[in-house]
Amino acid sequence: MDFLSDFLTKFGAQLQSPTLGFLIGGIVIAALGSELTIPDAVYQFIVFMLLMKVGLTGGQAIRDSNLVEMLLPALFAVLIGILIVFIGRYTLAKLPKIKVVDALATSGLFGAVSGSTMAAALTLLDEQGVVYEPWAAALYPFMDIPALVTAIVVASIYLNKKSDNYLSKEESPNNPEYPTTRQEYLSKQRGTGGNQVEIWPIIKESLQGSALSALLLGLALGLLTQPESVYKTFYEPLFRGLLSVLMLIMGMEAWARLGELRKVAQWYAVYAFVAPLLHGFIAFGLGMIAHYATGFSLGGVVILAVIAASSSDISGPPTLRAGIPSANPSAYIGASTAVGTPVAIALCIPLFTGLAQALGG
Repeated sequence: MDFLSDFLTKFGAQLQSPTLGFLIGGIVIAALGSELTIPDAVYQFIVFMLLMKVGLTGGQAIRDSNLVEMLLPALFAVLIGILIVFIGRYTLAKLPKIKVVDALATSGLFGAVSGSTMAAALTLLDEQGVVYEPWAAALYPFMDIPALVTAIVVASIYLNKKSDNYLSKEESPNNPEYPTTRQEYLSKQRGTGGNQVEIWPIIKESLQGSALSALLLGLALGLLTQPESVYKTFYEPLFRGLLSVLMLIMGMEAWARLGELRKVAQWYAVYAFVAPLLHGFIAFGLGMIAHYATGFSLGGVVILAVIAASSSDISGPPTLRAGIPSANPSAYIGASTAVGTPVAIALCIPLFTGLAQALGG
């Protein structure tokens, strides 16, 4: 009972943090019909600043760290990204009125990582005085890229198998829109003319995405240069203020996306609520294995759990649009933005932080 009481007390306190408050505030003013808008260019700049700061912090930490300590958490991040896609393939894709390619795109997006959610978690950990490895933010691409690659590859395999039965009874061969060859079927479904999926272009597109580019640039600059002066005078003081604006934007976006989610099966809303919790607990469990095996901090375990609970809001959608063009963006983007992200930020971050604090005494 003492453990439960301690956990609930800390969980309740975290719900009152400024980070979560701004998210809820954005949802409320959007629900009340406010016409407040923040230009997309401002949003992109804020995301860049936050991820550069996170990258610079991690890069400076890696300089003084034992890279061997990163191996097990990084391996777990890769496994989690892949596992999340297969969980979606054999749960969401089996539900009524859910198309397999839509389910794979959705699980790929939920396996990929939200930089803004990660930034929110880092801020809350700092506010709560929870110790974590600064390099833990570098786990981002180890989970993000495998999830997107796996989703696109599995979708391609599924379309290849489905194309073997493309002459179905429901479609008329006399229809000029009807595919007459297996190659043409694949072209219509995938938006390309070939059967083979090339892995490197997917990885390249992910790395070139704005979110990962900013994070990796920050890591490189922190590792290879001496950015301490600009870091302390510019990036660090602005971090929390910019994050609060970002949370406000995401709150308003979440409410706006609810309309898109209503257009598709309600099972997406159920999945988007349950998935962040399930994925986060899986990652938390693996993180605890790393904690006992290598001394990975409890704060690092929280970061691993939160990035697993998050769903990509920047790099993931364009990658999936290109990789699985036949998937419905209203399904996977609506599920992520309208339900998944608020659950990850407002519920999962305080949940896993409180759990780590309770375990750490």
